[in-house]
Amino acid sequence: WQDLHHLQMVTHCIIPSTPHSGVSLGFSLPRSAPKDAVTFHVQGTPGVKLYVVHDTQSIKLPSSVSRWPLASSAEVLLAMDALSKDVGDEKVGAGAPAGCGPALHCAEHPLLVAGQDFLFRGGRRGATWTWGPDGHGAILLVNCDRDDPKIFLSYTPFPPPDLKDMSQMVLRTRGPRTIFTGHRLVLHVDYSDADKVGVFYGGNSVALEEYKHVLGGSKLAYTVKPSRHQEESIFYVEGLAFPDVGFSGLVAFHVTLLESPEKVPATPIFTDTVVFRMAPWIMTPNTAAPLEVFVCSVDNNEDFVAAVGAVAEKAKCPLTVCPLLENRQDRWIQDEVEFGYVQAPHKTFPVVFDSPRDRGLKDFPVKSILGPDFGYVARQAPEGTSSLDSFGNLEVSPPVTVQGKEYPLGRILIGSSFPRASPWAPQNAVKDFLTAQKVQAPVELFSDWLAVGHVDEFLSFVPAPDRKGFRLLLASPSACYQLLKEKQEEGFGEAAMFHGLEGVPRTTITEILADEGLRKFNSYVQSCINWNRDILKHSLGLAEPDILDIPQLFRGDAAQGAEAFFPDMVNMLVLGRHLGIPKPFGPQVGGQCCLEERVRALLEPLGLTCTFIDDYFSYHVFSGEVHCGTNVRRKPFTFKWWHMVP
Repeated sequence: WQDLHHLQMVTHCIIPSTPHSGVSLGFSLPRSAPKDAVTFHVQGTPGVKLYVVHDTQSIKLPSSVSRWPLASSAEVLLAMDALSKDVGDEKVGAGAPAGCGPALHCAEHPLLVAGQDFLFRGGRRGATWTWGPDGHGAILLVNCDRDDPKIFLSYTPFPPPDLKDMSQMVLRTRGPRTIFTGHRLVLHVDYSDADKVGVFYGGNSVALEEYKHVLGGSKLAYTVKPSRHQEESIFYVEGLAFPDVGFSGLVAFHVTLLESPEKVPATPIFTDTVVFRMAPWIMTPNTAAPLEVFVCSVDNNEDFVAAVGAVAEKAKCPLTVCPLLENRQDRWIQDEVEFGYVQAPHKTFPVVFDSPRDRGLKDFPVKSILGPDFGYVARQAPEGTSSLDSFGNLEVSPPVTVQGKEYPLGRILIGSSFPRASPWAPQNAVKDFLTAQKVQAPVELFSDWLAVGHVDEFLSFVPAPDRKGFRLLLASPSACYQLLKEKQEEGFGEAAMFHGLEGVPRTTITEILADEGLRKFNSYVQSCINWNRDILKHSLGLAEPDILDIPQLFRGDAAQGAEAFFPDMVNMLVLGRHLGIPKPFGPQVGGQCCLEERVRALLEPLGLTCTFIDDYFSYHVFSGEVHCGTNVRRKPFTFKWWHMVP
């Protein structure tokens, strides 16, 4: 029989060359052979490798066997290693002289990769994205900064001012250029992902103004016109959405080679895919090195701002003061924003997370923080907000290992209303966003027993030179009663709280210890803290030596919630080894505040320096403390998030 029937049906056969892939074309002979055929032979020009698979054995041609029995399993495999210079420059035939069969040529499979090796992890490509140090897949930064001051956010389909933020995507096309006279090469994105990305292309130009938006949004496909002189087309890709409910953070791009004859619908020949993951928003813990301290200037808090500035100076950390015109008498900067960052292999920049709280500081993060290489993200709560939606109710632990599971970026802690039903609960918008980032698996704590309801009222983290590298500080009514009992037994029962505070009634140690209502309420508070203590030990892999109990009393009732009886010392500013702690105005024993002395005894052996800041009339009487009135941008983790396994 003259030629293989399968090959007679095509004019040109393209064999893709993909290094190390072992790609070949196979033809089953029995389905194509004439009715009475019993043997066959195959020949090809020198550039074609021919293999006969016969009785499960593969034999490379030429061989000593000139003709082969036409067994039911007989198959011919064709392969080419070298790229063709011209279309149809190789031939294959069966039962006839080599050269009279259908034309073949070899073109490299259109290869879609993340440009620059450091943007594509693991040295491999493919339609998957995997975590871990040996994982693979590309990474996108969400374009959430404002490179151009005239634009609110650069989520716009035109060339952004700074391509350096974007990841490169390279389309490699090697082989005869004339192949594209009968074929089209299409770059495309799935409809469900199109609003999550923007792709820009400048052709052969290096001028920024020549870059055009070619994919994303309403543009689902782009026909690439390979240059006669270039084997690579470089595209720039930006992310437009963080992972969240309904969006895993993964986006796939495809390139498809289409055979497009004039009168017949285009037929896909093969497709390649590369997968990007959006870089998550990452929160930094108290133990991370401080880079910038924020505080608000409001009426009558000049001394507080000065005291915070003094601690910042000791820590060699710049202070940024948000003026009254911008904060509109809203002093609670910790509640309005949380500082974090995003990171790709080629770039890292800070991103401020704006809470749904939206009070006087509502416009501050957009007007004063958002800018070039400083991003912004926000989540709204359409159902309405409660105090639990403020970011004083949002903390993150240092890195921990829990029962062999590593959390190299720590775990986010967010206060909620469990274990009992309550209409006062944080909205899902923030919790869902944090969970979707995957890298800091959130832990829910029980915080609505507090009048304000924020986790920073009963916990904090400080750096330590031993054990896990930190200590968890927990407010402790039990520790406070134990301390006051000791001082009473030492003969200081008449020493009074609030010494030196004008207009504040003094209360002696003996009076505090005799107040059964106060003791009973603090027993309830201690039970709430103990509940959280157990959750924290289980969720962060902590033992008792990792926890320090900071003496603290609360007042209130179970219905209205608990407030600090004296300035809440756990609610502190942590700047490396320098701590700005609310001054408790505790009983004076030997000329020293016994509460301050106990806290120093707990923290100074860790190499920490304690500075007690008077915030009584500027923050404490308004149900907040030092931490509530400050905020800190911190140094990102050295650990690369893509190396972890969530």
